[in-house]
Amino acid sequence: MCGIVGAVAQRNVVPILLEGLQRLEYRGYDSAGLVVVHDGKLERVRSTGRVVDLTEKSATTQGHIGIAHTRWATHGVPSERNAHPHISKNHIAVVHNGIIENYEELRSRLTTAGYEFTSDTDTEVIAHLIHSHYAHGTSLLAATQASLTELVGAYAIGVIAADNPDQLICARRGSPLLLGVGIDEHFIASDVSALLPVTRKVVYLEEGDVVELGRLAYQIFDATGARVERAVQTSEMSNESVQLGEYTHYMQKEIHEQPQALADTLESVCNSQSLVPGIFGAEAAATFADINSILILACGTSHHAGLVAKFWLEEIAGITCNVEIASEYRYRTSVPNPKSLVVVISQSGETADTQAALNHAKSLGHGHTLAICNVAESALVRLCKLRMLTRAGPEIGVASTKAFTTQLAALFLLTLVLAKQRGRLTAEQEQQHLHELRHLPSAVQKVLELEPQIAMLAVKFANKHNALFLGRGLHYPIALEGALKLKEISYIHAEAYPAGELKHGPLALVDKDMPVISVAPNDALLEKLKSNLQEVRARGGELYVFADANTHIHAADGIHIMQMPEHAGYLSPILHTIPLQLLAYYVALQKGTDVDKPRNLAKSVTVE
Repeated sequence: MCGIVGAVAQRNVVPILLEGLQRLEYRGYDSAGLVVVHDGKLERVRSTGRVVDLTEKSATTQGHIGIAHTRWATHGVPSERNAHPHISKNHIAVVHNGIIENYEELRSRLTTAGYEFTSDTDTEVIAHLIHSHYAHGTSLLAATQASLTELVGAYAIGVIAADNPDQLICARRGSPLLLGVGIDEHFIASDVSALLPVTRKVVYLEEGDVVELGRLAYQIFDATGARVERAVQTSEMSNESVQLGEYTHYMQKEIHEQPQALADTLESVCNSQSLVPGIFGAEAAATFADINSILILACGTSHHAGLVAKFWLEEIAGITCNVEIASEYRYRTSVPNPKSLVVVISQSGETADTQAALNHAKSLGHGHTLAICNVAESALVRLCKLRMLTRAGPEIGVASTKAFTTQLAALFLLTLVLAKQRGRLTAEQEQQHLHELRHLPSAVQKVLELEPQIAMLAVKFANKHNALFLGRGLHYPIALEGALKLKEISYIHAEAYPAGELKHGPLALVDKDMPVISVAPNDALLEKLKSNLQEVRARGGELYVFADANTHIHAADGIHIMQMPEHAGYLSPILHTIPLQLLAYYVALQKGTDVDKPRNLAKSVTVE
C-alpha cells in the first residue's frame, strides 16, 4: 500500500526522501509527492507518474526537513490534486497511510469553519484538523495529539509545519510506521527498506504512539499521552538484499532465492536431530497440549498456504483444521472454540484484514495464537503469543513467491510438531521427514533448472485471454496459486478447479482456445487425474502438464509435458509451485506487463 518517508537533518533531505520512495515502489502506488520547509515556507512537489518523474520535478527543491509519500488510491481518483502531501492554509503538511472512516463528518465541520478542500481524499481532513488546533496557539505535538482523538479509522501520519523547521510529528494506529535513528538526524518510514541507505537503527512504534522528532532527539508518547521508551533495534535487512543484482525483475530474483530462503527458514530444525515445540516459542509445548483444533486466518497467497496446511494437519497430525479468508471471517457469525489454535499467516505481518481477523478471534475468546510471518518486528508477530519467522528475506515483487514456499515449510513444521506431540509420529517417520526437509532446497534448485523450457512454453500463452488450472487433493491449492500468479502479473483471466469438478461445470469452457494447466504429482490420485485430463483432451482442449517422474503421462498432439525432476511426497506442493511461478513470470514477459508492479495491486495491503 501507500509508502511514507520523512526526515529531519542538517543536510538537504530531498535525496533521502526520493531514494526512500524508490525503495517503497514495490508496495504499489499511483502518485507520489514530497514537501519540505525552505525559508519558512512549504515547498511541495507532486506527480502522477513514477518516482523518477517526481525526482525530475524536484531537481531544485531543498530543505532540512520534509515528508514524502507514494499513494495507492482509496478516496478520490489517481490525480495530482489527490496526491499527498496535503497542505492546510499553506502552513501544515501531512502524509497519511490508512483510511479515516469519519472523514465526511469532519469535512463538513471543517468546511463550515472556513477550510477549503482541494482534493477528494480523506487525508486532507487531517491537515485541516491539525491546523485548526495549531492556529489556536498549541504546539504542533499537542495539535496533532488533539486531532488524533477525533479520527476514526486507521492511520500512519507524518506532519510538519512551515514555521517549525526542526520538528516532525508522526503517529500510528492500524498502519505500520517506524523511526530511523541516525547521528544528529532522524527519520520515519512505513517500511525499514526505505531507510537502509541512511540507518539500520530503528524503533518500531506501537499502536497509538505519537512521536516528536527533532534533529538531535525524539520523544515517544503512548495513546494516553504518557512519555514512553521503545527499544532501538538493529534491522537484519541489508542494503544489498533489496538490490536487483543480476536479475531482470525482482520476481525473477525472488523465485531463484527460494532454495536459500527455504534453507534459512529450516536451518534451526535441519541442524537438529529432533523436532521440538520450542521453535514456535517458549509456551508452545503447553499451548499445543491444550488445543483440539486449528483455525487458519489469511488472505490471498497466504490463504492458499493455509489450504495446503489443512491437508497436512488433518492427515498427518490428525487434528481438525478450518481455513478462513481473513477479510470475510469477522463479518459472519462463527462458533468460537477456545481450545483452537488460531494461526495467522502474512508475508508482511501488517495485512489489515488479517490483523482485524486476529483481533476478532481474540474477542471471541480465542487465546491460543500463532503468527507465521516474514517480518520479525511486524504488528502481527507482536499480537500473537507464538510465532514462526519464515526468514525469506525482503520480498519486493508484488506477486509473492518465496514468501509462499517458506510459509508452506513453516506450516509443515507445525504439522510435524503437532503430530509428534499427539503421538502420531514415530521416531523413524520423524527422521525421514527431517531428511526430506534437509533435501528440499536442493530439490527446489533442480526444479529451477526447468526455467529455459518453461520460458519456451510461455510463448504459447502470449495471445491467450483465459486459462484453467487443475489440481487434486493436496495440489488443488497449488492450482489456485498458479492461477493467481498468472492473473496478477500477466492479466490473463485464470481460474483453478479441483480436477474432479470438471464435469460439474467448467468443462463447458474447454475448447482449443482455453489452455488447461495441470499439476500431476505421482500420488494416490494420479489415475483419477489422468481420467480428468482425458476429458479435457476429448473436448479439444490443449493441456500443459507438470508431471512427476514415472507418471507415464506422455507428450502428444495437444499435450505438452513438463517433466518434474522428482516426487517429494508431502512436500510435493512446494516443488510444484516453482514451475507455475516461472510460467506466470515468462507469460508476463511475453505480454510486456509490469512484472514487479502489476496494475491496481499493492504489496502490503494495509487498509481494509
